[in-house]
Parts: sequence; structure tokens; C-alpha cells
Amino acid sequence: MLKTNNLKVTSITPIIAPAELRQVFPVSERNREFICRSREEINNIIHRRDRRLMVVVGPCSIHDPGAAIDYAERLAELSDKVSDQLLLIMRVYFEKPRTTVGWKGLINDPDMNGTHLISKGLGIARSLLLRITGLEVPVANEMLDPITPEYVAEMISWGAIGARTTESQTHREMASGLSFAVGFKNGTDGNLQIAIDAMKAAMHPHSFLGINSEGRTSIIRTTGNPDLHIVLRGGAQKANYYPEDILATEEALRSNGLFPTIMVDCSHGNSGKDYRKQPEVLDSVITQIEKGNSSISGVMIESYLEEGNQKIQSDIMQMKYGVSITDACINWETTERILLDAHKKLATCRKS
Repeated sequence: MLKTNNLKVTSITPIIAPAELRQVFPVSERNREFICRSREEINNIIHRRDRRLMVVVGPCSIHDPGAAIDYAERLAELSDKVSDQLLLIMRVYFEKPRTTVGWKGLINDPDMNGTHLISKGLGIARSLLLRITGLEVPVANEMLDPITPEYVAEMISWGAIGARTTESQTHREMASGLSFAVGFKNGTDGNLQIAIDAMKAAMHPHSFLGINSEGRTSIIRTTGNPDLHIVLRGGAQKANYYPEDILATEEALRSNGLFPTIMVDCSHGNSGKDYRKQPEVLDSVITQIEKGNSSISGVMIESYLEEGNQKIQSDIMQMKYGVSITDACINWETTERILLDAHKKLATCRKS
């Protein structure tokens, strides 16, 4: 028989169903209560019912669960000191979009060696999310693969749609059914309209193909997601966090019938891809809030235990502990210093 299908596919391997993985790593009632409370706090900040600043902070990507817990424990301690002005949310990204090729994240390749043991990666991810939420640290995650949310979304408090996928119909549909707030990044070229169109689309109901808890292909029907906002991450040619950029974004959102609520990504195009400039971006944002801006509801910072980044080694035991293997990050000491400083400035200006 002449074959016409899967001519370029080498194998198809079934993986564990979402319902089965949930039995292995169940969410406790205490964790559920914390996740619901965190989502409500985030929604209140996005809609400006709560004037605190939401801070999504953490490594560019997760590759070492031990180092991630180390970071989460430090973040939990810092959160206690700043929670009256800042809501700290840990950036726990398991999937990485690649411009061409490269390591696609812990879920896709948990052993970082090209074996792509995805069931193992899903188990590690879910176990790690349970431990982080158990520390009462809210979790932020980039929603990349449309299948993955069925495995982990119940433990996520805030989600991002990245610059490379904001224009994707699949990701707009997915966002319309997520149970938490979602931030859409502007395009890699700095285009705001892509993110604005995405928000408008994701607010509406959709029907699309997905999977259910048993892993069966299903029709997913959604209500639309009202808890959406834009994330300014700069573009290839210029940053977009300056006062005139924020004002232009507010006007663009209003003219499209959207509530002006804005998160500023201190990394990527806004830092000129220099991780050491992130504190400078944060300082500008805090200054704008001090001067009366009310539309900036959040910031994003790429931060890890140690600064910089490193390449994946064939012998992973030779890799440095707490150093990113994707984008370079500021270290913990810098993170703590700039967030304590931001807290102090916001507390002072809001008292006056």
C-alpha cells in the first residue's frame, strides 16, 4: 500500500493523561485556596482596584528544580517584607519558544540531552509547582504549547503569551479559556496592535480543538477571558517603557475600547538585551508611578540566584548552580536590593 501520511514522522509515543498525572501529584485544598486568593489579588491589581504593583520575577527558564525551590524560598521571605506595596509572583517558565532551534524547556527535554522525555518533564513541572505554591508563592508561566495547560494550569496564577505567539489564533483561543489573568506581549518589532488585537480576540468566546482530562481530542468551548492586559517588552529598534510610550499605550488601549492597564517587561527589548540594565528600567517605572501614573500595574524582571547565563554542558554536573541556561539574569542580591528600594519609594509616595 502506498503510504501518504506521517512521511516525515519517525515515531508517535503516547504520554500520560492529565487526569492520571493529577492523581500522582494532587493539589491540596490549602494550595487551592492560596491559588484562588492569588488570582483574585492579581485581577484586582490589573483592574486597578488594588494599587499595588505586580512583580513577575524569576529565571528566564527553569532547568534545575532544586535551584528553583531555593529561589522560591528567598522570594517568599522577601514577599513578607514588601507585600503592602508589591505582589511578588515567581516566573516559572517550563517552555521556551526558539527563534530557530535550541533547548525548548524542562517539559520538552528535562534531561537537557535531546532525549525529550516529555512525560517525565510534565511530572517534574507539576511536582515543582506544588512545592512552590506550598511556599505560598504565586506562579507565573508562559503559555506556549496549547496541550500543556491541561496538565499544569490549575496551579498557575498568571500567564503570559509571548511576543512570538501573541499573533497566533491558537494562543488567543487558548487564552480565552484560561482560569487566570493573561498578559499579551507586544510584537518583537515593537508593534502594539498585535497585542491589542489579541486581547480583543481573547475576551470573546471561542470553540477549538484541544484535549480533555483523559487526553482525548475534544472540542473546547470557552466564555472569553476578561482579565487581560498588555506587556510592553520593547522592540528590535527601541525600548517602550518611557513616559511617552506609556501614554501612547494608554491612548491605544482606550481607542480600542480596552481598559488601560500595563505591565512593563524590564528585560528583552527594553533593556537592549543587557540584563544589567533591568534595574534602570524598573527605576524609570517607579519614578513614573511616583509622579502619578496609575495605568502601570506590573513589571517583569529576569532574575536568578547568580547573574548572567551559561551554555548547556554534556556533563550537567559541570554546570554552575543557579545560573540561567537561556537569557541572562540579574542575581539575587541585585533583585532583593531593587525590590526593597522600589517598595520604599512606593510606600513613601503613597503616604504623601
